[in-house]
Amino acid sequence: MRDDTDGRARRAEEIGLFRYGLISDLIRPEGAETPITLYQRLREKAGRSYCIPGSRRTRVAEETLRDWIKLYKEGGFDALKPKARKDMGSARAIPQPVIDALIDFKDQHRDHSVAMVIDEVKKTNDLARATTLPLSTVHRVLSRAGVMERNPECPTTKDRRQFTFERAGELWMSDVMHGPSVFVSGRRKQKAYLICVLDDATRVIPFAAFALSEGTVAFLLVLRQAVMRRGIPLRLYVDNGSAFRSHHLALVCARLGITLIHARPYQPAGKGKQERFFRTVRMRFLPTLGPDDFGSLDALNRRFWAWVEGEYHRTPHRGLDGTTPFDAWAMRAGEVRTPGPELDLREMFLFEQKRKVHKDRTLSLDGVAYEVDAALVGERVTVRFDPAKKGAPVDIWHGGRKVQTARVVDAYVNCFVKRNNETRALTVDTADTSPVAPAPGLRLRDLDKADEEKH
Repeated sequence: MRDDTDGRARRAEEIGLFRYGLISDLIRPEGAETPITLYQRLREKAGRSYCIPGSRRTRVAEETLRDWIKLYKEGGFDALKPKARKDMGSARAIPQPVIDALIDFKDQHRDHSVAMVIDEVKKTNDLARATTLPLSTVHRVLSRAGVMERNPECPTTKDRRQFTFERAGELWMSDVMHGPSVFVSGRRKQKAYLICVLDDATRVIPFAAFALSEGTVAFLLVLRQAVMRRGIPLRLYVDNGSAFRSHHLALVCARLGITLIHARPYQPAGKGKQERFFRTVRMRFLPTLGPDDFGSLDALNRRFWAWVEGEYHRTPHRGLDGTTPFDAWAMRAGEVRTPGPELDLREMFLFEQKRKVHKDRTLSLDGVAYEVDAALVGERVTVRFDPAKKGAPVDIWHGGRKVQTARVVDAYVNCFVKRNNETRALTVDTADTSPVAPAPGLRLRDLDKADEEKH
């Protein structure tokens, strides 16, 4: 039952992300000018075809888009998720024999549409004729069974045009460059990757750093620093690498109100500014490094960031008509969205994983055991954590709310904790929390002697 609940939550999240992806570029800060009206944008979007999660429909009406915009403005990203049915759990399911017949027929006739499958099964199955078979429900059943063919990809165009945004923060782009090898723990060398975020309008680097991985964790650490230093962008333009296609990155962008844009596969021309910066790094920064700069990742990053702030940001840029990136940012950053005090960036960038609480009221995360409340024994909980801080306290969520902050198990402290078996909770004796010393002179051989006298 819990797995069904998790599956519904996952599908609701995917639908919410799809809806946000459609309206994200229609939501602008107050006062922003757009070349075409909202009405025209709505008509354009309503005239396109989409692969809608959990639905056979391919179009979205203008009024539906307006409703989604209103929901987002009133309740943020969570408001875009579909609400659970009020009749959840009631008998709306298709009988299993009918499901088997539908799947079997569709598997043998892959070219048939869902409507044709329903019609053909009803001709030969009495139970199917007596059952209501909504198209959306049957489509979902067949999709889960893996017998639905994927929709053909939308045709792409090769019309390429040079573009530059006018204001800072309108578009950030990000990519990864293979860097030099550095010593890890002073012993062995490991390849480093430069993860970079670049502002399109000013060529400023909101943040960039070398990392030992090019995965999602490393990229989100860079993105969080970029947001803290230079505000929240309207759009983020990335390629199709696994780090940029991660579900967690999509959630972070949705929560921050960032439109996530993926470049077309095998179309490197769209990231020309980013590639130009990487060429500058290879030509002007890497040749200046000495042996000490490869001694550790921290040493390399200190040298790199000193070069970015001291040289790159203050050197006239040909793409800015001779203006330096630093000066361009000063002139064009008037409308950059800065994180307000009500925005908890740490909370937004936390990772999530599902875990089951063991009988000893612990759960394991990346090889580290955490202790949680005894009432959660046997339950599946959501652990929210910062992957860069292994062993740090983590947030435990259950039933859609945060229930506690869990810490690493301290087996020594547990020696002096009183167990309350009736309430399944642990209570610590607050009168004296210091460790209790053993009796004076008590040794293992004394225990053995006492045991012999007893017998």
